[in-house]
Amino acid sequence: MRVLVTGATGTVGRLVTAGLRDVRVRVLTRDPRKAPTGVEVVKGDLTRPEDLGPVLAGVDRMFLFPEPTTAAEVVRAAKQAGVRRIVVLSSGAVTGGFDTTFHLPVEQAVEQSGLEWTHIRPGEFAANKLALWGPSIRAERVVRDTNPDGGWFPVHEQDVADVAIEALLEDGHAGKAYDINGPAMISLRDQAKAIADALGEEIRFEELTPAQARDAYRALGGFAAQAADFLLGFADYDGNPADPAENADFDPSVLGVLPTAESVTGRPARTFAQWARDRAGDFR
Repeated sequence: MRVLVTGATGTVGRLVTAGLRDVRVRVLTRDPRKAPTGVEVVKGDLTRPEDLGPVLAGVDRMFLFPEPTTAAEVVRAAKQAGVRRIVVLSSGAVTGGFDTTFHLPVEQAVEQSGLEWTHIRPGEFAANKLALWGPSIRAERVVRDTNPDGGWFPVHEQDVADVAIEALLEDGHAGKAYDINGPAMISLRDQAKAIADALGEEIRFEELTPAQARDAYRALGGFAAQAADFLLGFADYDGNPADPAENADFDPSVLGVLPTAESVTGRPARTFAQWARDRAGDFR
């Protein structure tokens, strides 16, 4: 069996690559210098599906990172090359009906192919805090954000990867979409405290207004800047203007327990505190 991992230099793809055992692994990346070691590395780009023939040759199963602009062509090329199973890194926003232009078209392309498919739909990544809070924690041991008592169910990226690996290697997952969240709702204040406990140092929380937080996110660049409007309620998932006050009174605790990796792997989902301990070095 040969498994192709796309997005192998990313947060989830790197863990999927590392967790694939007793199979041949090929990774597709735009920059081979950043690729994981110990596997076959091929330079390529999902936005150029016409060049994927050699990349897909001999591949049985595929972990597909979302690229909506060429999803149909990529999936068509995979089918023609003999790929039988595709596991899609999607988003919980599809389940909620918020994402109609990014992950959803990739899911639809795979479903329409007639191949075996499984969609992995993570909710909020705990790792987002590295982009949003990492610089200020490393420099000042402070978190600057809005609504410290608000929170969600942040998921450990290893849980997402574990579900993807299970779906790639084991039978019984075809035609299923798995929502993967953290095991419990945790406020931003308590998330900051969990990181502080992992570091063994105090972290101060400085509350900002939504407008101030948006400015702070944008100043960070990268993911924080790109996602600022959505994360703070100024835009919907697809980038359309939204009313910041629309969900101001929503209490996520009423949701109870959301689906986690445990339903697939049989192992308890990792907590935010576990994630903070695993990534403590990134905050030092």
